[in-house]
Amino acid sequence: MSALSQLGPIESPLRASVVSTPEGYAGIEASDEWRREVARLKQERRAVILAHNYQLPEIQDIADFTGDSLALSRIAAETDADVIVFCGVHFMAETAKILSPDKTVLIPDEEAGCSLADSITAEQLQEWKDEHPDAVVVSYVNTTAAVKALTDVCCTSSNAVDVVASIDPDTEILFCPDQFLGAHVIRETGRDNVRTWAGECHVHAGISSRQLEEAAVSNPAAELFIHPECGCANSAIYLAGEGTIEKERVHMLSTGDMLTSAREVSGGSTVLVATELGMLHQLHKAAPEVNFQPVNERAECGYMKRITPAALLKCLADGTDEVTVPADVADKARASVARMITIGKPGDGE
Repeated sequence: MSALSQLGPIESPLRASVVSTPEGYAGIEASDEWRREVARLKQERRAVILAHNYQLPEIQDIADFTGDSLALSRIAAETDADVIVFCGVHFMAETAKILSPDKTVLIPDEEAGCSLADSITAEQLQEWKDEHPDAVVVSYVNTTAAVKALTDVCCTSSNAVDVVASIDPDTEILFCPDQFLGAHVIRETGRDNVRTWAGECHVHAGISSRQLEEAAVSNPAAELFIHPECGCANSAIYLAGEGTIEKERVHMLSTGDMLTSAREVSGGSTVLVATELGMLHQLHKAAPEVNFQPVNERAECGYMKRITPAALLKCLADGTDEVTVPADVADKARASVARMITIGKPGDGE
């Protein structure tokens, strides 16, 4: 029996204010009263709150740890908390459960999905594997547990190149699900035997080449921090090659690498950021004197933003929604993640 089942619901005076809407849970705003109540419930649950970099600022600020999905999952595995509250999307909470099978993992809103993870199912991957029986499957960690279980080795956005480069050059590779990260890997490794799945994150795919070029031309001295999931990534390389943008300004970075690089930027400089808007909160905290500007001001993930103050309070008070992964699936998925960690830079989840 899990710690959650033993505890049951906890009375909370704010719980009655929570209402369910098609967009998620509402009725409560971030306030000192909310923060005190979250702290109390967290203590009673013996819980730890993890928040992804794309979460609402108030969720990031109340979390015990903020970061990318894989780093947070590692923290979940190391903590002595009984309950992991993962403020992110569903595949991230699944990964935490895979790496922490004996802990209770909760997600504040079970409807917080992911268009990228949903772009390939386990059934589709199995059919692809059957068509290429001698190929090695490399899957981005932004996938479901069932897909990870059919994967030979997982990768992150920062170590995808190292993972693919570690595989025998004569071996065919099936890379899924992100086509833009796959294109980045092919470009960096020069391999011609990597097949990519036509999946994408709808938010990153929506950051267009035109927006990138306009922003870069309008800010000729600005650095460009571009996530390799972005639809504009290939365009950035092309523009740099054509001389429209200086090559030195273009940086393909995971979310974790963006934070590291932000601390090295001179104060007063402008940095154009191509990723989900929630990342700007962490970047501003890491380098408050740098002017971080989004390439696309509408690059917001509605799934991430379902984790509201109301959803977090409901989750802690009610003990919902619990994330489970069948033991056989978890064992296979854990093996593919473990293989990734032994190769190159551990990196991050996005």
